[in-house]
Amino acid sequence: MTTPDIPEITLNDGVMIPQIGFGTMDLAPRDNSLQSHEVTAQGVLAAIEAGYRHFDTAQMYANEKGVGLGIARAGLHHGDFFLTSKLGNGNHRPEDVRRSFEDTLTSLGVDKLDLFLMHWPVPTLYDGDYVSTWRAMIQLIDEGMLRSAGVSNFQPEHLQRIIDETGHIPSVNQIQVHPYYGKRELFTVCAEKGIAIEAWSPLGQAAVLNDPTLAGVSENHGRTPAEIVLRWHLQQGRIVIPKTASPARMAQNISVFDFTLSAEELLVIDKLNKDEAGRRGPDPYTFDWIPAEENATPGR
Repeated sequence: MTTPDIPEITLNDGVMIPQIGFGTMDLAPRDNSLQSHEVTAQGVLAAIEAGYRHFDTAQMYANEKGVGLGIARAGLHHGDFFLTSKLGNGNHRPEDVRRSFEDTLTSLGVDKLDLFLMHWPVPTLYDGDYVSTWRAMIQLIDEGMLRSAGVSNFQPEHLQRIIDETGHIPSVNQIQVHPYYGKRELFTVCAEKGIAIEAWSPLGQAAVLNDPTLAGVSENHGRTPAEIVLRWHLQQGRIVIPKTASPARMAQNISVFDFTLSAEELLVIDKLNKDEAGRRGPDPYTFDWIPAEENATPGR
């Protein structure tokens, strides 16, 4: 079993996180079936074989059981891997934060989670109160069930509000970042507050990989466009969680620590940014989707 030497980043609460991880969204259908969990488990096992020790899942992915199954089959002990999950949009009320978090621990087969993120701020739901949700997440740290708490898809005003009203700064903001949706105000805000940026869709759902600019940089290094983009993220200090079901691409994505992009190459890729025109996911200000199974839980 290979174990590449993956750098770690120290979060603002002292927790260490591997800079590259394995994303698990939609490795299998979100039907919570035994078959889908088996597919997810096989994907996680392949990632472990490739050397990944950082795994990213979410309540809304409906695959936590499969992720836990894959880790258990590999025989890894907690301490040998880093595990992240995210709070579902239907579980924002404080009592549902705790209930759903305990369900997450059970599904993953662990008694403590490394990182738990509020998946979306959903400011149009719950009377706009995501601060109480954040307080409930912080309480999980105080009670020893969670090592680090962060957020996902939070914009500057969302971050400022939870910090002002609780005094607790998130350790991570997991946001969409790729060359077509690159530098923006949110980067500066996170840097000022010491919040690590974790890039979801780091390859822009493959939309950026045929860009001729990337092709030129790829040719310079004899690497694929995907490797170039991941290296671009890593050299700028971001955490990345690429997802693939291909064992060959898993190995390729994790083998990007043996070359360096020049300052000029980083700038050239930065200039591919299209601002809002490059965004490929939902708008954090309006996204309010709740899976049917979460909508049916107690308190919903």
